[in-house]
Amino acid sequence: MNNKFDALKDDDSGDHDQDQGSQKDCEKEKNDNDEDNDQNTAKKKIAVPGVGEHPLQYNYSFWYSRRTPGRPASTQSYESNIKQIGSFASVEQFWRFYSHMIRPGDLTGHSDFHLFKEGIKPMWEDDANKLGGKWIIRLRKGLASRCWENLILAMLGEQFMVGEEICGAVVSVRFQEDIISIWNKTASDQATITRIRDTLRRVLNLPPNTIMEYKTHTDSIKAWEDFHGLVNAVGGR
Repeated sequence: MNNKFDALKDDDSGDHDQDQGSQKDCEKEKNDNDEDNDQNTAKKKIAVPGVGEHPLQYNYSFWYSRRTPGRPASTQSYESNIKQIGSFASVEQFWRFYSHMIRPGDLTGHSDFHLFKEGIKPMWEDDANKLGGKWIIRLRKGLASRCWENLILAMLGEQFMVGEEICGAVVSVRFQEDIISIWNKTASDQATITRIRDTLRRVLNLPPNTIMEYKTHTDSIKAWEDFHGLVNAVGGR
């Protein structure tokens, strides 16, 4: 699988910088489909490899989200703000999506790309995620695009060697820094968590002093609820 990716990467994985017009066109298309997003997602056909294509071990979906910073979000508004870009089942289909997507380093505002196994929503509450957690790495500006590419190629190429534990990955573009994370199913499986951490260090070529944080989704949900409880308490005064 790694060799298949390397061969395709030589041909198709240049910088593929997209101009702002392309980004606006993409956002316009997503906005046009917002109203029927849930129904359309449910009706989407399962992706299958084309004739002669190299199948991946799992099918995956790209998602995109953007929100106004500083504005409190509910679980419902967060879910409605996540837009599915599309699903793929082969190496070739992945590159067809990826080669036309703007790079994380060129995104503006409070934006996120998510790449998750098909059928798993990039939300803590999803059945596949709720007992799991994520490794978080904070990046200085300018590193997100390359780290994101290395991370998702490693994930699609099954380099983490942890069976079905990997759920997906996220890159979050913020004003002062960027954040990448990889999500797994079982937060209590210490051996798996350690292997994911060590693989991350290798595929991203991280310096030994890089700070890596593991956070369970249960803790994330609790922190979110505590924060919004405080916001509501202050707002009610």
